[in-house]
Amino acid sequence: MRDTPQTTIVVPCYNEQRRLPTAQFSGFAASHPNVRFLFVNDGSTDDTGGVLKSLVASAPASFELLELGVNRGKAEAVRAGMQQALGADARYVGYWDADLATPLSEIPRFVEALETTPACDICFGSRVRLLGRSIERKRSRHYLGRLFATVASYVLDLPVYDTQCGAKLFRSSPDVQALFSEQFSVNWTFDVEIIARVQAARARRGDPGACSSIYELPLNEWRDVAGSKVRARDFLKAMLEMYRIYRRYRRG
Repeated sequence: MRDTPQTTIVVPCYNEQRRLPTAQFSGFAASHPNVRFLFVNDGSTDDTGGVLKSLVASAPASFELLELGVNRGKAEAVRAGMQQALGADARYVGYWDADLATPLSEIPRFVEALETTPACDICFGSRVRLLGRSIERKRSRHYLGRLFATVASYVLDLPVYDTQCGAKLFRSSPDVQALFSEQFSVNWTFDVEIIARVQAARARRGDPGACSSIYELPLNEWRDVAGSKVRARDFLKAMLEMYRIYRRYRRG
């Protein structure tokens, strides 16, 4: 396989002291020198900051730390990290869940998807249960996810399968920088708002819809990780946020 182009992955962290798989990050970084990780400590109240500082000290060429000081929520932690990463020299910039529900071994596949589809600026991981793949997801979360995806497709007027997978990669460009220039109006469903911003920007320019610029990549592997901060009751919050997105980007 050819060398991976310079890629930066933002990893938002909140109280991940006991869950952060540091050995997996170190092992992957050692064998993929063109992939750099920017950890964003989102005002953690445990010793996540100490764990991250040790990781950065162990391999400063591979790891970087952004301290936010106070908790802003995942959406704004991701946005802060993406803004910093997009200001550097990477060809591709993305974000990844800290628990590695999507393993790091998927990163080269995301890069290759964008390398071979130059019309696309964004690659989303998609948790599709196919034969020959290993997608381990609790049944309750799977069915809630399918309901959520149906609502998201309606809100976005786009046949998207999985907006909420925590693994996404973007081509570094002014258009992508613009997606993260303003604060998100939602927290749980900011991934949907990103797509809504893509749709709105392309409509303003008279370009074809987001179907031509977003690539959904079925993952080879994904698994539920114990200790997830997402709960079934958060589905109701997400529905309210989806209505907010609909009013702002579709009705607005």
